[in-house]
Amino acid sequence: MIRYLTIRIFAGVALAAALAGTAAAHHGWSWAEADQIDLKGTIQSISFAPPHPVLEVKAEDGIWRVELGNPNQTQRSGFVEGQAKVGDEIVATGNRSEDRNEKRMKAVRIVVAGKTFDIYPERIKTN
Repeated sequence: MIRYLTIRIFAGVALAAALAGTAAAHHGWSWAEADQIDLKGTIQSISFAPPHPVLEVKAEDGIWRVELGNPNQTQRSGFVEGQAKVGDEIVATGNRSEDRNEKRMKAVRIVVAGKTFDIYPERIKTN
């Protein structure tokens, strides 16, 4: 009985550690380059679903996945449902994926219809 409980406890701890590592990797910035770029394009789709809002943006070089902050953080920036729609022109400033085959960006700022939304104001790098 003690051996059975020990195995279950160990399995639970291992699962929790694995999930924590996955969450940290997903929500962290380690996958993104340090330098920031501006991505200009047209919104193809918008999702405000957790874990974070996502925009699909059609740019000159294809469709990009633009990830925003968590729902509360994105909302604090003022970017809420109704602020943008499919077909709107957008400029997203952020950190692109280190994998150059992946068209993916973590946005720190977006500009839609002349309105600026600072998702991560502390991370915005100005020239």
